[in-house]
Amino acid sequence: MSEQKPIKFAIELDAAQEVGVFADFANIWNTPTTFVLDFLSVRLPAQDLEVEGEPSSALVSSKVAARIRIPAEQIFPLIEALKSQGDAWLKATGRSEPPESWFNQNLGNPGNPV
Repeated sequence: MSEQKPIKFAIELDAAQEVGVFADFANIWNTPTTFVLDFLSVRLPAQDLEVEGEPSSALVSSKVAARIRIPAEQIFPLIEALKSQGDAWLKATGRSEPPESWFNQNLGNPGNPV
C-alpha cells in the first residue's frame, strides 16, 4: 500500500468575496451529517422580552450574514485550526487569555464589538 502524501490546497478567491462580510457572532448547529455555521450581524439593540412563566430575557434582532455548511467530519480539523489561530492571536497581542465576551456588555452598540 502506498504512503499517503500530505495534501496542500491552491486557494482562489473571487474579488467580490475578498473583503468578506462582517459578523458580530456565530451560531453553530448540526444535523447527523452536517455542521452549520451561521455568522450573524446584530440589527438592533437588545429588547426586553417578557414571556409569562419564563425568566426575563433579551431579544437580539440579527440577520445571517453568511451560512457555511461543512461535513460533520470536518468540524474537528476546524476546531483545531480555530484553537491554533486563537493561541497565535493571544501570543501576538500579548494577552494570556481570551477577552471576555462583548456580547452581554455591548448589545446597545452592536456595530462596535469590544
